[in-house]
Amino acid sequence: MKKIIYPAIIAAFVSLYAFTVIMSNWKVKSDEAVIEFSGGNISGRFEGLKVEIEFDKDHPEQAKISATIDATSLATGFFLKNWHAKDALGVDTYPLIKFVSTSVTKNGPGFLANGNLTMKGATKPSVIHFTFDDKGNQGVFKGTLKVIPAVYGIDRSGTPASVSVTLTVPVTKS
Repeated sequence: MKKIIYPAIIAAFVSLYAFTVIMSNWKVKSDEAVIEFSGGNISGRFEGLKVEIEFDKDHPEQAKISATIDATSLATGFFLKNWHAKDALGVDTYPLIKFVSTSVTKNGPGFLANGNLTMKGATKPSVIHFTFDDKGNQGVFKGTLKVIPAVYGIDRSGTPASVSVTLTVPVTKS
């Protein structure tokens, strides 16, 4: 009986260890991250990115991504556009934009992060197309996302029909 139990226990520990090694936790270099947007007559960027990333490019189906952006950091380069855009986003009431993945899949040379995007109090399904440049203990996630503002109740006069968001997120293994 001992001959069976000991190998089973060892196999269980090895399996658990292998499972924990598969997923890498990545720490974002927030001060180097770039979040830019453009659409219609407006373009700019956001600061204040906070992200929790569990990702292994060989096992994307196990990935988890959760991110927030400080919507009050919106900057267009022109104070009046800043004010109008922040008002349209309702940053006084909804200071964060949030994305939480529900699944991540391989897609050609890149990946798709399906999830829920929350802006101005509305949560809708969204997809981030991204690549990951793995450099061992460091890497860079680069992604794009298309947002339809009206779907989130962002309908102020002058709001573009769609906005493209690009993300460049340098990371280190944590």
